[in-house]
Amino acid sequence: MSLVIAAIGAKALYLLYGWLASAIIANYLSERKGYGSRLGLALGLLLSVVGVIVMLLIPARQDSRWKLQGPFGSGGGKTVAEARADREAEGP
Repeated sequence: MSLVIAAIGAKALYLLYGWLASAIIANYLSERKGYGSRLGLALGLLLSVVGVIVMLLIPARQDSRWKLQGPFGSGGGKTVAEARADREAEGP
């Protein structure tokens, strides 16, 4: 009888990578949309690929980087702090 240590297989490793990638992507989306990292990380780890889809469907907050700068980076617009300051200067 031989002890096989590497019996997990490549498919399980790829599934693990997919699970971790979905957590990273959901975390990124959650941060950009203004909800913080906890929500995205929880959705990505618990729901895997479905968590990423849920984060894409959740609307972005008003002063989030998603709305001000776009989904992938600086769109040349205002920063979040500048947008909040402008909104507070306008008054209610």
